Amino acid sequence: MKIIVPMAGIGSRLRPHTLTTPKPLTVIAGKTIVQRLVEDISGVVDQKIDEIAFIIGPAKKGFPSDTADKLKEIAKNLGAKGSVYVQEEALGTAHAIYCAKESISGPCVVAFADTLFKADFTLDATKDGAIWVKQVEDPSAFGVVKLKDGIITDFVEKPKEFVSDLAIIGIYYFKDGDKLRSEIKDLIDNDIKEHGEYQLTNVLESLKQQGAQFIPGTVNTWMDCGKKDPTVDTNKIVLGFEHANGNNLVSDDVILENSEIIQPCYIGKNVVLKNTKVGPYVSIGENSTVEESTITNSLIQTNVTISNATLDNAMIGNHAKYNGNYTSVSIGDYTELT
Repeated sequence: MKIIVPMAGIGSRLRPHTLTTPKPLTVIAGKTIVQRLVEDISGVVDQKIDEIAFIIGPAKKGFPSDTADKLKEIAKNLGAKGSVYVQEEALGTAHAIYCAKESISGPCVVAFADTLFKADFTLDATKDGAIWVKQVEDPSAFGVVKLKDGIITDFVEKPKEFVSDLAIIGIYYFKDGDKLRSEIKDLIDNDIKEHGEYQLTNVLESLKQQGAQFIPGTVNTWMDCGKKDPTVDTNKIVLGFEHANGNNLVSDDVILENSEIIQPCYIGKNVVLKNTKVGPYVSIGENSTVEESTITNSLIQTNVTISNATLDNAMIGNHAKYNGNYTSVSIGDYTELT
């Protein structure tokens, strides 16, 4: 089994946080989105993971020079080979997958590093694949599927008129990766585009017309990291799961001076809390200092200094400094409000 992870998008809707850190590398409760994604998949599939192929963007889009090494380390820790490919130009979902064509073979899970999820991952060997979907209120922003007798009959990319409210969340299983690779190559060779890009939904439709049967996968929880508020909410949900599983996410070297931590929280290494109440549902990255503050339901990255603040539903980037009266703030990396 292989996992293919397209993650070249920088996440413009999550700005200013993605101006310096691509969205898949955003840290949620101490781990990047992409690390949590592949760990969750490897933990629920019933097959050994042989290789994890990551498709990243170029350095000019903000991907740090050590990104490939860190991704390969994630794969190694899961007992798999790590491969990294670069999508130089954003040309659609199918094109992103095809950038890893050397790694696409045999049974594959394709997982776009946009969201986190909790799902039933039982794979039906009698079907050609599975596509995980979730019912949504506004399907116009998603690729959607139509069903008949439990089989997917249609794939529609961002429908302008209502055809279905079952949105594709970006997780797919293909029993035959070689066939998937061949169909994407045919799409690109014939320059078949929709909305100006090479779309995976067109590939799925072509496979279906050739007789492939896809079934919907069951999603229990779908956590969006597209904008600031949903990302903070995702941090809350992840912390809740971790706490329920008995995981302690507070570093042993946290310095508490007249301060209180209300679980669930993630507190990284070398964090100092003075005259402060933190939690519930707060993540604070390593090497941060918080003084004279009360923080709830917030996502705070590394090397941050906060003082005299009352924060709720806040997201603060790396190396930021904040001293103020606003509550629900969104502050990017290296920003100072003092």
